[in-house]
Amino acid sequence: MSQQLASLFTRLGQIGFGVAVVGGVVNSALYNVDAGHRAVIFDRFVGVKNVVVGEGTHFFIPWVQRPIIFDTKTRPRNIPVITGSKDLQTVNITLRILFRPVGEELPKIYTTLGVDYEDRVLPSITTEVLKAVV
Repeated sequence: MSQQLASLFTRLGQIGFGVAVVGGVVNSALYNVDAGHRAVIFDRFVGVKNVVVGEGTHFFIPWVQRPIIFDTKTRPRNIPVITGSKDLQTVNITLRILFRPVGEELPKIYTTLGVDYEDRVLPSITTEVLKAVV
């Protein structure tokens, strides 16, 4: 009787270990995209896929694919600019910009500019616009 009980507990331990391993693999293959965000999938073999993934929980292949999550909500940014007027006076202006990326263009934005696209694009655009206005 005790040998059968020991065999039963050994078998239950093996099943429990198998369930834990399968659960760990499934958990490592899931990622979550929060509300107001979108994801782009980078595949080691294909590169950046042209599919933009919406909100929710999604699967990916671990060690082969990696999700890059972008914030697509409208965000403010203050940019101070020092420029000159027509009569050669120095003018200090701070411009507040509300910006957000276009969701369908996120693969192109990631491949050309990277994740920190706003740090690369916004200062140069705002400087040119403010100089033209002043």
